[in-house]
Amino acid sequence: MEADGGTSTRKRKSAVLEGCRPAPATGAADPGSGGADEDLVDRISSLPIEILGEIISLLPTKQGARTQVVASRWRGLWRSSPLNLDFDHITAHWYKLSHVVLGIIKSHQGGGRRFCTPYMYTIHVKHAIEACLLSPALNNLRELELSNWEGQPIPASVFRFSPTLCVAHIGHCSLPDATVQGIQFPLLKQLRLVHSSISEGSLHRMIADCPSLVCLLIYSCTGSRSVRINSPVLTSIGVKNYSADTPMLEELIIESAPRLESLLHLDEHQGLRVSVLSAPKLETIGCTNATRLVFGSTEIQGLHVVRLGTGLCTIKCLALSMCTLSLDMVIELLRCFPCLEKLYIQCNTPAKSNVWRRKHRNLIGHLDIPLKRVVLNFYWGTKSDVDFVNFFALNAGRLETMTLMVNTYTEEFLAKQRQKLQLENMASNGARLNFTTYCRHTFADIKYFHDYCVCKNYF
Repeated sequence: MEADGGTSTRKRKSAVLEGCRPAPATGAADPGSGGADEDLVDRISSLPIEILGEIISLLPTKQGARTQVVASRWRGLWRSSPLNLDFDHITAHWYKLSHVVLGIIKSHQGGGRRFCTPYMYTIHVKHAIEACLLSPALNNLRELELSNWEGQPIPASVFRFSPTLCVAHIGHCSLPDATVQGIQFPLLKQLRLVHSSISEGSLHRMIADCPSLVCLLIYSCTGSRSVRINSPVLTSIGVKNYSADTPMLEELIIESAPRLESLLHLDEHQGLRVSVLSAPKLETIGCTNATRLVFGSTEIQGLHVVRLGTGLCTIKCLALSMCTLSLDMVIELLRCFPCLEKLYIQCNTPAKSNVWRRKHRNLIGHLDIPLKRVVLNFYWGTKSDVDFVNFFALNAGRLETMTLMVNTYTEEFLAKQRQKLQLENMASNGARLNFTTYCRHTFADIKYFHDYCVCKNYF
């Protein structure tokens, strides 16, 4: 068992408790190498100007500007490289922010790479944003994050970037039908609509006019009750449908999505009916207690199996947001996904009981559990939590890793858990149990949506 966590939110300490091999020692310097003099050679500056410009454009705004003092060859590169302008990267008082930004825009000679506006701003900053959107310094912009436009119609100047945009985050905007109609986004791959209003017809047109779109997030938007997906290229879809205004999204229908791999409902409070008609490559599903999922002849509502049809054999990863941790519910869901390899569970409230030895004694030895990796966020160490973990530790013969996320841990806590968890009797000889601190972002965090889609953060 291994602990990976600590009291700091920025750093994670790790401590080996048992069964873990020490890391290999760092080898000595190769006596045949060129030594310290060769290590001091500036090889980066010898790269072609185009490559150096791309490197600079990937840096935060402040760090990109500082590259001008690296060497004489770098002096004019930042002003001619694709501009990465993020208001949050600029350390200036709010009353000076607009002047600093406008100064950067006026002095920049290259095109644009990324433009990110602040969530909170004054009227002067808003005028600076509008000026930036019209500036030649942002020509050929690839990434746009319009964080908050206070519910007003999206600036028409945004659409001048439509031929080159690859990533678009549109927040707190109104997208009128007349504005959206006829706009093509041939290169757009990621689209995030956040707290914005758009009619059902315009939303369908917008998706259809993005022939390269692979990742779509609809987050607390209004104006549409139903969305039908027909896309040959979409691979990831996420929906959080609660909104204080109406109409809210009530239905998501996947009519034809031959490349769809990830489908996540991110809302724990607002119901969403999800119907999957054709998605032959779907591997990851995210459900909450408010999800109604109809997939073929199988129907799941509120994480309860209403109708069990043919097993959904393509699903390899399942992400669940539960009110309380329920082993009965998870066992029931395992019947729907016979090829499930990865299970992520987020649960904010500890369960009262997850006793299983008598209740599920008929399943023991007969239930094939294909799981290889399990992540449990918000592990409290209560008896119900321990019973839940022990069920998989003692019955999942192919288990490789189980990660338990806790708020913090002490040596005393780990010692008690080591006594309660039956690690010496694990069904899988090579399985590892890890403790780590809580995942700092939630199931529905916008910034980490793409990671949720592929479950990189947990697996």
